[in-house]
Amino acid sequence: MEEEKVSSIEQADRYMFRTYSRFPITLVRGEGCRVWDEEGRSYLDFVGGIAVCALGHSSPIVTKALEEQSRMLVHVSNLFYTKPQIELARLLVENSFADRVFFGNSGAEANEAAIKLARKYARDNMGEGKFIIICMENSFHGRTMATLSATGQEKVRKGFDPLLGGFKFVPFNNVGAIAEAVDDTTCAVMLEPIQGEGGVVVPHESYLREVRDLCDEKGILLIFDEVQVGMGRTGKLFAHEHYGVSPDIMTLAKALGNGLPIGAMLATEKLSESFGPGTHASTFGGTPLVTAVAGAVVKSILEDGILERCTQMGAYFRERLRGLVERYGFVKEVRGLGLIIGLELEVEGGPIVNKCLDQGFLINCTQDKVLRFLPPLIVEQDEIDQMVDCLEGIFSQME
Repeated sequence: MEEEKVSSIEQADRYMFRTYSRFPITLVRGEGCRVWDEEGRSYLDFVGGIAVCALGHSSPIVTKALEEQSRMLVHVSNLFYTKPQIELARLLVENSFADRVFFGNSGAEANEAAIKLARKYARDNMGEGKFIIICMENSFHGRTMATLSATGQEKVRKGFDPLLGGFKFVPFNNVGAIAEAVDDTTCAVMLEPIQGEGGVVVPHESYLREVRDLCDEKGILLIFDEVQVGMGRTGKLFAHEHYGVSPDIMTLAKALGNGLPIGAMLATEKLSESFGPGTHASTFGGTPLVTAVAGAVVKSILEDGILERCTQMGAYFRERLRGLVERYGFVKEVRGLGLIIGLELEVEGGPIVNKCLDQGFLINCTQDKVLRFLPPLIVEQDEIDQMVDCLEGIFSQME
């Protein structure tokens, strides 16, 4: 009797937690902006691992760094110095506002570190009782208990009570609401320069400057979560550079490792003094392997014209999408900077995502009605044209 053949998806459903609503394909290979499933079908990827694969899939730059470092040293723990970690820290500091870097494994870990540092610094320098962090409605900072508690989306928080205390929520893009929320217990304001999971919400031009000025006036810290929008995604290395402001603390992850797990928290020298030996740690934070890859990624973003390309392709992509806004009444608005782009609809986006999948295009939907596009920063103009043509074909059948 022949043994029953079980598909990859059936095996996954048998053995793995069902914490993800996965698409019904199993991906096995990628190159550039394209991926292939186990049936050999190819897809143009406009999700990019959720803003992770900045240099594309199977990037030769990543592969080279990974192969070379894996032959030398993979892991020794942070009880010792390693050269790739030092080099990556230097690159990040020399190209940012920051003086110091702490490495973890993910965006959530980076945001956990930022929350801890803000509170520790407040205790060391602001006196007792200052621990509240003001966060934004519709924000997303991670899935750990602290970052979940700092996330302003009830659908993400639901079912995990009691959450950690010490967080207040106000509307994004409203500095007056922040000012009203600040009191004698406030130590920091934490926000994403562009809300990615919140629907690609771009702040008005003066918002981040006004928040920076308010924090300075009140003597509180400003934390920018650049996990999704940092590392070139907006056409600058960090999204806050578009607005001419700097935070006190910044968090990075996603594209920093182009697929390898790494997160980073950056801060000024003054703040770093509150994190002495024993105050915070991560066993796998910044291993030689991942920091060697991340260092190669950062150098490529800075030296290989990636930022300029992102700016050009992002402008072209948004212009083509605006054509859909003009032609179809249920398409409301195009938002974004660089290659983080949202297309807001007046209809549910999920069915459109599925139709795109059927036609060989990977996109996703956030906040139910915002189609989000996060392609690799190396995306070509003709690939953007194919994506928009696919959408137009779908939209034309919906009227």
